[in-house]
Amino acid sequence: MAPLDYAAEKEKIKRFLEEFYREGAGGAKEFPYREQMAQVSRRASSVVLVALDDVAEAEPAVAEAACENARRYQSLFLEAVEELLPRYRGEEVPPRDVLDVYLEHRLLLEQRGRDRGEPQDPQNQYPPELLRRFELYFRPPSSLQPCPIRAARAGSIGKLLTLSGVVTRVTEVQPLLLVATYSCDRCGAETFQPIRSPSFTPLLLCPSRVCRQERSGGRLSLQSRGSRFTQYQELRVQEHTEHVPPGHLPRSLPVVALGSNARRAQPGDHIRVTGTFLPLRAERGRQGAQGLLSETYLEAHCVENVSKSEEEELSGGELSEEELQQLAGEDLYERLAGSIAPEIYGHEDVKKALLLLLVGGVERELQGLRIRGNINICLMGDPGVAKSQLLSYIDRLAPRSHFTTGRGSSGAGLTASLIRDPHTGSSTLLGGALVLADRGVCVMDEFEKLRAGERVALHEAMEQQRLSLAKAGIAATLNARCAVLAAANPAMGRFDPRRPIEHNVRLPPALLSRFDLLWLMRDRPRRSRDLSLAHHITFVHRHNREPPGAFQPLDMKLMRRYLALCKRQQPLVPPALSEVLIGAYVGLRKGGVAGGGASRETGFTSARSLLALLRMATALARLRLGTVVEREDVAEALRLLEMSRESLEPEQEPSARPQRPSDAILAALRELGGGRGAVPYSEALERCVAKGFTPAQVREALDEYEELNVVQVNAARTRVTFV
Repeated sequence: MAPLDYAAEKEKIKRFLEEFYREGAGGAKEFPYREQMAQVSRRASSVVLVALDDVAEAEPAVAEAACENARRYQSLFLEAVEELLPRYRGEEVPPRDVLDVYLEHRLLLEQRGRDRGEPQDPQNQYPPELLRRFELYFRPPSSLQPCPIRAARAGSIGKLLTLSGVVTRVTEVQPLLLVATYSCDRCGAETFQPIRSPSFTPLLLCPSRVCRQERSGGRLSLQSRGSRFTQYQELRVQEHTEHVPPGHLPRSLPVVALGSNARRAQPGDHIRVTGTFLPLRAERGRQGAQGLLSETYLEAHCVENVSKSEEEELSGGELSEEELQQLAGEDLYERLAGSIAPEIYGHEDVKKALLLLLVGGVERELQGLRIRGNINICLMGDPGVAKSQLLSYIDRLAPRSHFTTGRGSSGAGLTASLIRDPHTGSSTLLGGALVLADRGVCVMDEFEKLRAGERVALHEAMEQQRLSLAKAGIAATLNARCAVLAAANPAMGRFDPRRPIEHNVRLPPALLSRFDLLWLMRDRPRRSRDLSLAHHITFVHRHNREPPGAFQPLDMKLMRRYLALCKRQQPLVPPALSEVLIGAYVGLRKGGVAGGGASRETGFTSARSLLALLRMATALARLRLGTVVEREDVAEALRLLEMSRESLEPEQEPSARPQRPSDAILAALRELGGGRGAVPYSEALERCVAKGFTPAQVREALDEYEELNVVQVNAARTRVTFV
């Protein structure tokens, strides 16, 4: 194979930079790279971004070669731009900096030496990297498929790769030396050393002609003012959980961001990065004969943040018409909830709450204020009620999730920590579970085993959804925009209904109030339920699937894609529902102890309860792809909130329970009335439906008590009056 003529390649590149154009408005030709070079010459910009799709349109062979030999072709593009820049310099004088003054002084000295007839030393010629005032990066072609991190191996060295993952570690931005300038203590000559790797060996002896001829042994000293530096930052990118094979540990890769690519990402960000795959350093083997490749890295050309919806579109795609018809139906809400862990018996309302957690409510951005849309849920209860199994299923179903345990996570492991980088000695910011689960779900098992000092870190993260860090002179704010799903066991082994929640799980009320739903899952001995549960478990063990039911559970991939479609909806709350929401919140506060809204059994009721109701109502509207929250959404959200609170109530004795639904409905109506002589019929119906009764049961109860002259319903059925 004949060697490639790089001089001819550079001519092709120069022709492309000058002649490539796009059709603009009105058919006018637009030359994007001429404009970029003009801005660089005026120092209005310091970056030239070359889209390889444009190169492939004009010179396909050059674009293909740039992907295979990225570092060499990047230098060819740099040289081509540098040679073309004098053509685009206008009359406007660019601003001067320290290096301009230094170079002007150096050129003046050289000119005086030439005037005196002194010979020029070729060792002291300016390297092009010192005079260059711009950076050049490649934008990947659309034909370049993303490469998994674990697939980047020795065969990829030197090529242009596109990787995606989550940022787990970020170093401080430091200066990286590109050209070292030395001065001799004997002859005063200057020597330049281009640096092409993160580490280098400084020059010691002067290589100038004078020192060589006189053998004076001049020593070189580094002159930082005449050297050139750029910004340097190292990221550690870890592959996504869905790309990790079962039983394997997730792999990570260091990414070096130079110049304008620095400060583009923080721990927890999901990024797509394109760069050149290069060896980081080589270490000698034991025999000292061969250099062994110890680590590789990716030198970034383009760093892009990838949002959750974009990631879902890339991995899942759009739903087809056939799939949308499969999901159509009035019972979609029940089918979606029943498809969550179908092998687990019962817990229908808990699964509905977990479905709302996966969808989430609408996030509100106000001026100087942000109201979270993520729903936080804490599952508490006796051992053996499938809490951990539900958490494990949600971890697999959620497109983005991070699983941790209370005993296995320290405070820094939950939030973020600072570590000392072994190579540079600088502080490195390392993201924890809440940071890595940004725009996803953070699943915490054994939540009650968190130490007291570690729980403090959760307060800001769960409500404000950010983490403020101030350690070792570094002040940073990291995003933790994730839903928290926690599971806690009782402190004494089993739940004691005679004691309040905070004593059963030993968690402070300030932390419990940050959960939208606190759900207690009890293991009560009941013959009919125990019999059904035993039949369910034995069927699962015999057939390795859930028992046949009223519907076929939906496929996990189909659910994931439909939930991604739901998250794009931004439903609004109409003014007509304001009074309903206000009345529901007042009713929740009324159920607590006077003066604070705190109930011994159900925890603390505050304005966060109203926000939780709004989040669940908007999540229900999202599930049906609605644009407006309806009354049924509020009623279902209120029902789930009431059912979660009822699960925390101590179990009543059989003699104290209402014997008939009609008695419970009458008690709910009297509680709603609060001493008033009449209540609106619509409010009465919503309150009873929220308590778990059907509209038919409410109508039958009202007819029964109307015959007994306990209540009266007007002819229009708009008001219920107590006699």
